[in-house]
Amino acid sequence: MYWEDHAPPHFHAKYAEYEITVNILTGVVEGKFPKRSLRHVLEWYELHKDELAKNWELCQRKKTLIPIEPLE
Repeated sequence: MYWEDHAPPHFHAKYAEYEITVNILTGVVEGKFPKRSLRHVLEWYELHKDELAKNWELCQRKKTLIPIEPLE
């Protein structure tokens, strides 16, 4: 997430030269990513939707974000 980023609530994921954004409310993905990497990002997203939404709110208020565990 980036401070003062535009709505809707989303997060960015990067892998090599690829970048996507994932809508936190809907899970809709914009951009291109290798299939295997995309599966991992979406699995992580499903596990942490609530935390991502909370961090989006914190980010908009310029508060410290809560660390989110990586995918095991």
